[in-house]
Amino acid sequence: MKTIPWNKRYELGVESIDKQHKQLFATINKLLTLGDEEGKKEWVCKEGVKYLKNHVIEHFQHEEGYMRSIDYSHFEVHKRLHDNFQNVTLPSLEEELEETNYSEEAMRHFLGVSIGWLVAHTQTEDLAIAGKQKSQWMNISSAGELDVLEQALVQIGNDLFQLKVKPISRQYGGEDIGKAVYYRFVYRGNKKEHWEIIWGIEEGLLLKIVSDLMGTQYLKVDDLVINITRYIARQLVEKIRECFPHLEAFEMEGESLLTQDQLAATFERVSPFCSLLLDTGAGYFTFSVLSSSAENGRIASPINAQNAMGQIRKYLEGEMRKKQILVVDDSDFMRSNMVRLLGNDYEVLESNSSIAAIKSITVNRPDLILLDYEMPVCDGRQTLEMIRSDEDIADIPVVFLTGRGDADSVRKVMSLKPRGYLLKTMPEEDIKKYIDGLFARDAAKKKES
Repeated sequence: MKTIPWNKRYELGVESIDKQHKQLFATINKLLTLGDEEGKKEWVCKEGVKYLKNHVIEHFQHEEGYMRSIDYSHFEVHKRLHDNFQNVTLPSLEEELEETNYSEEAMRHFLGVSIGWLVAHTQTEDLAIAGKQKSQWMNISSAGELDVLEQALVQIGNDLFQLKVKPISRQYGGEDIGKAVYYRFVYRGNKKEHWEIIWGIEEGLLLKIVSDLMGTQYLKVDDLVINITRYIARQLVEKIRECFPHLEAFEMEGESLLTQDQLAATFERVSPFCSLLLDTGAGYFTFSVLSSSAENGRIASPINAQNAMGQIRKYLEGEMRKKQILVVDDSDFMRSNMVRLLGNDYEVLESNSSIAAIKSITVNRPDLILLDYEMPVCDGRQTLEMIRSDEDIADIPVVFLTGRGDADSVRKVMSLKPRGYLLKTMPEEDIKKYIDGLFARDAAKKKES
């Protein structure tokens, strides 16, 4: 794992607080570079985590003292965030580390959460202490809430992501924005009212944010990326929900990761109180607020201290979403047949040419490509060669669709080493059975490994 570089964007201009923030970053960086000496790894992890925890507590006490000294108006909101991280988040992470004997996965979980929290908190709440960012959420009339919410998302996007954010729509309805990760937070009020806040972010944008943050290039969303952005999302949500005064007294009841299908189901069962789509130039993100009942709120398994690693693993391995299949064929008839055959069990994308296919593969990174061997201009052979030449997509399984079953044609197809081939003349149930079996075998291999 790479270290997270300190730079001027994290400086508040309050010397004592900046010094402590630098120390927190340095401590996390030491933990990120652990493990060269295997025999000392567990001891170093234990001591490093203990040191980080103690320094966090000391920092909170110092920061709260500073807020009191300047009579900071939003002291209670800021202290609430401190208390939650110190008394809830850190103890549960520490318990997880001890129960797993400081496993690599548990360390990645701990570090991802810590990095996400530290960066987001520094770039939102701490900026307000220094007077570089003011809370605009108090006593806002309902008529102005959307304007203020939109402005806040733009500002936080600029501060947190270092990207120029542009509002696209105030009527985002859960539509597919490409391959994305959706974070869902559920809040409960004193009278058992439930509110949901959902933050969605395109994977490309997610990878850019974490890559910029860590000073390296991330090409794939993994558990560390998920945990960093989980806690960035938490801080963003905590800041934004102040836009709605009636939500201030609500406590977070739980969080979960949503698939695109689960997001669509959420919007089908309840209309959002507000829902925005924004563009950063490097990808889209969404922000939605919905009211819900306790009965309807359980659309996805909640993440908690006991199951966080397992839930994130399931999410990353695609167990919570439909597998995505790209059908590449110049025949409208053949593509529509595949959509009809596979659409109930899989998310089916379509491309009518090799060029359109490469664009779709790059954006969506499907789980399987069904590729027509005989297409005009650029045939299946050339298309597969382009896929194999790009290391970011080279490992996606490709199965050829071909109308020819003679021995010579089969040899030509298989010489390219695709995952397999299917004859277009095969019975539809055999095609479906083959694809189901391919995914089942891959899932079994993952479990074995």
